Amino acid sequence: MNEICVIGGSRYFGRRLIENLRDHGARVTVVNRGSSTPPEGVTHLRADRGDEEAMRLALAGRSFDAVVDQVCYTPRHAAVARRVFEGKTRRYVMTSTVEVYADLGGGAPYREDALDFTAGIVRADLLRGGERHYGAGKRLAEAVLRSAGFVFTAVRTAHVLGGDDFTGRLDHYVRRVDAGVPVGICADPRPASFIHEREIAAFLAWAALGDFSGPVNACSHGTLDVRRLCETIGRPLYTRGDSPYSFERDYTMDNGRATTLGFRFSNVGDWLPGVVRETRAYV
Repeated sequence: MNEICVIGGSRYFGRRLIENLRDHGARVTVVNRGSSTPPEGVTHLRADRGDEEAMRLALAGRSFDAVVDQVCYTPRHAAVARRVFEGKTRRYVMTSTVEVYADLGGGAPYREDALDFTAGIVRADLLRGGERHYGAGKRLAEAVLRSAGFVFTAVRTAHVLGGDDFTGRLDHYVRRVDAGVPVGICADPRPASFIHEREIAAFLAWAALGDFSGPVNACSHGTLDVRRLCETIGRPLYTRGDSPYSFERDYTMDNGRATTLGFRFSNVGDWLPGVVRETRAYV
């Protein structure tokens, strides 16, 4: 039986990840600050992942086949994890993001090798205080963990859509379109890759139980721009402005590596109408 540790995972697709691992027979240990109760049937340890001593105390005497880190946002988080888990796990999976490609300019849809850690991008992040910015912080965290003493995989997830999304981004569009309120969009909205919350939970579980290493993109087949998203919801009105998925640059990824490794992705057009219905149910 696989022993899996999940750091974070208290809500949204993190909670689905824990349930997925548990239901597939893994013994799951969840480490978080205790702000919410994890699903039944798992071990719950309370510690702030940024507090190295607290993490060491909580994990004393434990070891794992794999760790899935849902809340690694900075190189400091990564450095703590590296020191705490070296010798305690053979495999480490970090939930990263499409945002690591944000400063690369052209080249989309991005393949994993588009981000070259030998090309000075990490040093540039450090010089401009990159850990304070989401995408740069994730890049720096990947850089710290990629040379650690365990097998490391960075899952670069697309934008996640689901009916109970706590971020409220999809809800923003559903409310405005349904109310006939104009949606703010930029002059030339660009496409992006997306993934369903259940699919990314399944993908992370698959990655935790796998044996590959290195970065891997996770996105459903197909892309969306803000207009197509809104037109799936209803009959939108537009105005010039900003909104969560109105992107001025391309945020699409190539999922070929994951597909070759054996993961079968869905198509975004197949599940988007259902997610809109689920979101309406929460409004």
